[in-house]
Amino acid sequence: MAISVVMPALEMAQETGKLVAWKKKEGEAVSKGETLLEVETDKAVMEIEAPGDGVLAGVKVQEGAVVPVGQTIAWIVRPGEAPPREEAVSTPARKITELVQPAARTVVPSEAARSDLRISPKARRLGEEHGVDLSRLRGSGPHGEILADDVLAAAKAQPATGLLETPGTVGRLMAERTARSWTTVPHFFVTREVDATALVEERQRLAPAVAGQHDVKLTHTDLIVALVARAIARHPRMNASWVGPGIRLNSEINLAIAIATDDGVVAPVIGDTAKISLGEIASRRERLAERARQGRLSPAELAGGTFTISNLGMFQVDAFSAIITPPQVAILAVGAIADRVVAVAGKPAVRPMITMTLSCDHRVIDGARAALFMKEVADAVREPEKWLGGSQGS
Repeated sequence: MAISVVMPALEMAQETGKLVAWKKKEGEAVSKGETLLEVETDKAVMEIEAPGDGVLAGVKVQEGAVVPVGQTIAWIVRPGEAPPREEAVSTPARKITELVQPAARTVVPSEAARSDLRISPKARRLGEEHGVDLSRLRGSGPHGEILADDVLAAAKAQPATGLLETPGTVGRLMAERTARSWTTVPHFFVTREVDATALVEERQRLAPAVAGQHDVKLTHTDLIVALVARAIARHPRMNASWVGPGIRLNSEINLAIAIATDDGVVAPVIGDTAKISLGEIASRRERLAERARQGRLSPAELAGGTFTISNLGMFQVDAFSAIITPPQVAILAVGAIADRVVAVAGKPAVRPMITMTLSCDHRVIDGARAALFMKEVADAVREPEKWLGGSQGS
C-alpha cells in the first residue's frame, strides 16, 4: 500500500513549510527512518525521515517550493507499484504546482475591504513588519490564501522608504526576548577581573590532545564553559529557573553559548555540560556554531538551556553586561584576554587578564550568592587544571 509523504507541521501555528532539498531521487529505494528531505520553518532547517520502506515515487514538489502543512508532496510505494492518481488524494482540486509555484503576484484595488481575505498567521505578521497592505494582494495558497512568500514578494516590490531594514526571524525574536527580559527581570551585575595566565597555559597544554582525539580546535570559550559548568554544580541557584512566580532548581546543567549570525544572536545548548569532557564540549560547540552560521539549528538544539555564556573576547571587547534569557536566572559575559599591568606581590607586572560580568535575576539570586559564585569562577580560571582534573582534559 502506498504511503503518502506530507509537509509536516514542525512548529506551533505553522501554516507552510519550504522544501529545501530532496535527499532521495524519484525511483530510489528508501528505508523507514532514513533522511528523505529537508524542510525550512521560521526557526531552522529540519531533516525529515521517511515514514516507511519502499520506492520514492510521484514527487509533486520541487526544491524551493513553499507547501501548505499536510499537503501530500510524494509517495512511497512498493517496487513496481504506481503512485495513487492525483484525484484520489484528499487535497484541493487544483494541482499542487498551482499552490506552491504561483504565477506573478497581482495587486488588486482596495477601495473597499475584502470579505474573502484568507491570510496565514505568518503572512499577517510579516505584513505588519514590512508595512504591506494585505488587502491589495492575491494569495497563492489554497483558495487564494495569502502566504508568507506573497507578502515578502510584495515587500520587495515596494519603493524604498529610507527606513532601517526589517530584521529576520532570528533578529526579531532576539529583539522581542531581550526587550521583555530587560523590562520584566530585575537585573543586577557582579564583575571580576581575573589573571588568565593559567587558563592560557592550560589551553596550550591540552589543545594537541583535543585536536588529536576530536579533530577540533580547543578555544578559551571551551575551557570557560567547562569551568563554569563545574562551578555551577556547587551553586544550584545559578542553575535555577524563575517559573511564575517561583523557583525551580534544574537537575541538569545545560549551558547555552551565545553565537552571532548574520540574522542575529542564537544560543544553542550543550546538554549535561558538567558531566562531559573538555574535548566533547569543544566538539559540540564547533558543530553547533557551524549549524548556527548555516541557519540550520533545530528547535531541540536551542531548547533546555539553564545558564548562558556570552563571549565577545574575539571582537576585542574588554567588558560588557549581558541581558538574561528567561526563564534562566543568570548569564555570564566574558571579555577579551589582554595584557595589563597589575600588582603582583606588591610590584607592577604584566599579566593576561580577563574581565567577566555576571548578570543576575534578583528574584532568585542575591548579591552574596552572586559574589560567592564569581569567586569560584575566578578560582577556576586561575587554577583550571585543578578544576578540570586529569581525565577531563580530553
